[in-house]
Amino acid sequence: MLKELSRTRLVGFWFAAVAVIIASVVAMGVNVAVSTTALLLTLSLVPAAIILLLWHGAAPLTARDIMYSANTPKKDRS
Repeated sequence: MLKELSRTRLVGFWFAAVAVIIASVVAMGVNVAVSTTALLLTLSLVPAAIILLLWHGAAPLTARDIMYSANTPKKDRS
């Protein structure tokens, strides 16, 4: 299921979840001060930015890849 999920759809789901949180905060009558607004803004923007920046980065090497490359003799050596 996660392989079929696009980056833009995932970010859209994230913003929808944050909108639901903000709507529930307002509906409960919480005093929304500047600090609360800054926290909710940070909560909504930082994870989405991280997803957009790191989505299709290079895959990290696994332990198998590292061990295989260390134990494989080089072709140039005789």
